[in-house]
Amino acid sequence: MLGCWLRTGVMFIFMTALLMLVGGIVGYFLGGYWMIGTAVMLAISLLICFVSYYKSKDMALKANHVKIIFRSEQPRLYDMVQELADKAGLPMPEVGIVDSPLPNAFATGRNPENAAVVATTGILDLLPDDELRGVLAHEMSHIKNRDILVMGIASALAIVISYAARITWYLAFFGSGNNRDNNRGIIILIALAAQILVPFAALLIQMGVSRSREYLADESGGILINDPRALARALDHLDKGSATLVMNYTLEGQDPRTNPTAAIMTNSNYAHMWISNPLKKEGFWQSLFSTHPPMQDRIDRLNKLADKMGL
Repeated sequence: MLGCWLRTGVMFIFMTALLMLVGGIVGYFLGGYWMIGTAVMLAISLLICFVSYYKSKDMALKANHVKIIFRSEQPRLYDMVQELADKAGLPMPEVGIVDSPLPNAFATGRNPENAAVVATTGILDLLPDDELRGVLAHEMSHIKNRDILVMGIASALAIVISYAARITWYLAFFGSGNNRDNNRGIIILIALAAQILVPFAALLIQMGVSRSREYLADESGGILINDPRALARALDHLDKGSATLVMNYTLEGQDPRTNPTAAIMTNSNYAHMWISNPLKKEGFWQSLFSTHPPMQDRIDRLNKLADKMGL
């Protein structure tokens, strides 16, 4: 687990460095003051962290059409979440339901005191109790490890870095930096490199953070219920169930603003939150930049953990 935290820290350092690099380039284009541009981008990154800290939960619940429920509405789900919260030493989170046949679940919230655990109606229909408990333990581990905050910040930083890189491209042509006319060719090459390479690097780092946190939540969840194999079986069932539904589901004519399944399968900003990658894969790039590790690798790791625990 320590190694996962170290890798996440290093990735955030690289992402912040990318943001400051792009800020320096923007500052140069705006008058040669690269230090000012760097400072501005650093300030923007801090602002993003602040906004993500306070708004990530509400935004995630709204974007995924989540309905917060009481125990009387879904006692099976509610009681499992309560049991695992007590076992993990966490406050009871809010419990939410998404009316979608897509079997999936996620957790959100800036800290354990302001968290929510969400499941789709599809996952409740698909999984038996032991496997559903494994999935919810995975989500409770995300809350305990504060992964929602980590990934919210990573996602926001990646978006800002991409937009800032795009700005450098426009400023290369319309900016008024020092010696701009004398160095026009070099400036355009730098802007082009920033436009292509920087968003690509930011996306790779974001995906790396996401995959690292999924591995950590799998391990923590398996240990929490003392049954990593139950979570492994759940992941196998989710992988097969989701693959079938995603493959056959037609997004044509479906409005993500009113259709929960369409919203889940098309909103890449929240794909990292779900336990199983929900995006409808329609091309090469969608499958290449996955927010989740290969499902079989996750299953193998959980079975190895069970062997190590003597289970």
